[in-house]
Amino acid sequence: MKATPFLYTLPLLLCLSACGGNDEAARPEPVAVEGNLVVLSEPDKAAFLKLSTVEEDRGGVMRLPGRLIWNEEKTARVVPQVAGRVSNIAVDVGQRVKKGDLLAMLESPDFGEALADTRKAQAEVGLAQKAQERNRLLFEAGVIAEKELQQSDAAALAARAESERTRRRLAGLGGGGDAYALRAPLAGTVVERNINPGLEYRPDQEGKPLFVVTDPANLWVRIDATEQDLGRLREGADFSLVVRQYPGERFTGRILRVADFVDPVSRTIQVRGEVANADRRLKGEMFVEVLIDTPPSGWLRVPSAAVFLAGEQRYAFVEEGGARYRRQAVTVGADRDGWIEVRSGLKVGEKVVVEGNLHLLKYFKDETGDTQASPRPADQK
Repeated sequence: MKATPFLYTLPLLLCLSACGGNDEAARPEPVAVEGNLVVLSEPDKAAFLKLSTVEEDRGGVMRLPGRLIWNEEKTARVVPQVAGRVSNIAVDVGQRVKKGDLLAMLESPDFGEALADTRKAQAEVGLAQKAQERNRLLFEAGVIAEKELQQSDAAALAARAESERTRRRLAGLGGGGDAYALRAPLAGTVVERNINPGLEYRPDQEGKPLFVVTDPANLWVRIDATEQDLGRLREGADFSLVVRQYPGERFTGRILRVADFVDPVSRTIQVRGEVANADRRLKGEMFVEVLIDTPPSGWLRVPSAAVFLAGEQRYAFVEEGGARYRRQAVTVGADRDGWIEVRSGLKVGEKVVVEGNLHLLKYFKDETGDTQASPRPADQK
């Protein structure tokens, strides 16, 4: 029987298949992990990794969010000291006033009672003084005893004391005239008015002040800083202020106070600055960005993208040559303007991966065989 061609070719096919399987088995893995090293078997395929050089910190600009508020040392929130109904309003928002200028008038029974007490006390002083003078003449003439003279002297003194008490009470209420006058306690501009004719007001009610008077030529800036910023903030330091409404312009200011505590909820520190506003272009409650020049810190720095968080530790991948990349634990400081301070773990001149480091990280496994916790950029807050 004549053999078919298939019987001759089958051993050859089996041999070729076996040889091909050996080639696949002999082909190296594209990525190998040796301790903290990631090794790429084909260096030419590392083009997707972008590198940057570790360098000494050169200083820079710290950017912090802020909000403009009134200068509380030049601001008065005006409320009446008595209950009453608004009968007249003398000023409006934007109007300049001098200290003592009339803001509004109120019809107030409480003020009327205080005014009546004052007038009554003044009248009683006059009567007591006349009685005192008459008794002195009678005593000198031998008509009355010294005891009666002393009693009239005491009554006159008590009347004067009561008159002074009622006068001071009336002045404390804003006394003057036959109606209650609400007056400006300082010179400035009326920047807020929460009052209408006929409004009924009671001192015990909660709410906004009837008027806010301030000097808008000088504003405070409330700045939110983090704990990492403290080393670069000092009282008396100058800063620049950028406002979205005025692109390309900068306003200058000065730090007045740095708070002594950290907000337990937001973990921020309140910093107060001041900025001149003679032309009144800046407005209260504007959101701003505060720029503070910072000197070199003495630490190293790398682009923020080079540092990632895995578990509870921050790392960076360092190039060691020959397509070898070392996962290096680092400790870091402030993260500003795309750069992050490195306080340990790296050396000047080393190359770190700034793009593609998360791809390298996925080859590390924890003890359970799962890929380590998803990394994220270092968070300094």
